Amino acid sequence: MFKQILSLSLLVMSLPSLAAFNPQAAINKLPNGHDLALIIVDPATNQVLYSQRTEQLQAPASTQKVITALAAKLYLDDNYRFNTDLEVSTNDVILRFNGDPTLSRTELASLLKTLKKNNLSTIKGNLYLNGNAFSGYERAAGWPWDILGVCYSAPSSSITLEHNCVQGALYSNKAIGQQTRINVPSHQPINAVSNALIVTKEQQKQQHCELELVANPSNNYQLSGCLPQSQKPLPLNFAVQNTEAYTAAVIQQELKRSGIQLKGKILRNDNIKGKRIARHQSAPLSELIDIMLKKSDNLIADNLTKTLGREYFKQAGTFNNGVAAIKAILQEKANIDLTATVMVDGSGLSRNNRIKASSLMQVITHLYNNPSLGLLKNMPVSGESGTLLYRQSLRQAPLKGNIVAKSGSLYGSYNLAGMIKTQSGKALLFVQLVNNYFPPDNSMNDKPTTPPITEFEKALYLGIYNEY
Repeated sequence: MFKQILSLSLLVMSLPSLAAFNPQAAINKLPNGHDLALIIVDPATNQVLYSQRTEQLQAPASTQKVITALAAKLYLDDNYRFNTDLEVSTNDVILRFNGDPTLSRTELASLLKTLKKNNLSTIKGNLYLNGNAFSGYERAAGWPWDILGVCYSAPSSSITLEHNCVQGALYSNKAIGQQTRINVPSHQPINAVSNALIVTKEQQKQQHCELELVANPSNNYQLSGCLPQSQKPLPLNFAVQNTEAYTAAVIQQELKRSGIQLKGKILRNDNIKGKRIARHQSAPLSELIDIMLKKSDNLIADNLTKTLGREYFKQAGTFNNGVAAIKAILQEKANIDLTATVMVDGSGLSRNNRIKASSLMQVITHLYNNPSLGLLKNMPVSGESGTLLYRQSLRQAPLKGNIVAKSGSLYGSYNLAGMIKTQSGKALLFVQLVNNYFPPDNSMNDKPTTPPITEFEKALYLGIYNEY
């Protein structure tokens, strides 16, 4: 009998409610073939004002970071920090990395300079990199091969430096038919070349040509294809492919700049131990989560996920034990059951992730009912901050400043989850998971057109704002 009642309740939840507000006019703006899961809840009464396909598994994209943030807040102290330690053992020096996603070259150099303060101007033995905080894959299952060369797909590694990202620029300001020119700062220990040709926009369309990037494990990058002529350089962001080699090369440079001689080699050893002589600490967890949610930072999310796996299971962190820890923590500390949720990373970058809108609504509701966590304040605000600063559908009055939400976008997915403050001052919670969004190609039109997703969101949230 209980199972029959539960099944009936889920069926009711999956049907549009009979409340006064009906978003169908907004939904009709989405292109044919789309797949929308939508739920709107009044947290003051727990009344479901509208629901559609809430038990359908959808790709969450970066809305998944809200789940990672909640687990981190519930399990780690607000002042939790990532440590990077400098240790000595006889004639050897050890750098112990713990996955600090914000460790900079300047901070690493400052750590190395403490060797001189300890009368170690010469390292007689080797310098070891210890990265035993994490193990396993540095990229989660379902990360597409064609985006691994760019920085939002930077590898999640215990040995992380400069966000595992190198910036450069591609110049196409020469004559049509000539090769583009690539520039990477000379101090960056990577090699990048380009044989991409400069073309007109018409040639690019006719030749079906695009810019292509190939990267290899030696931190070598090659651009090919074509790029339209432009007087402005195209910014490039290369994801480091070999974090160990990249960090070792930077260390070599910084030792030389500091006047510290290394007699031995820089080697990886995850078992070596020494006496700590210096430590660098990251910003506290509260600040890292704020960056992660507002900027949708994948590396912070995935390194936090592996850290939760390490702390919860007392073993080296991985994607697998990290997501297992997240599910266990939310069950134990928030009574949120994510058994049916498919999670393979903490960032939402993987195409393998799946979640029900009803499950994500449980997370959003917990954030709302527990303001002391501060997570709603960490989210982007429409027209004011983070990934919602320039979101066309939400940035203008009266929606500007009245929506606090985490966005999530992947190929064919445009999602939002958060809270809207309506015209009457009422706070409503919502989860919007738009998958299979593939509008007609209007790139050949002379007149610019508004994307259907923008029209849908603007109509939906204006309707909610005005109705309640």
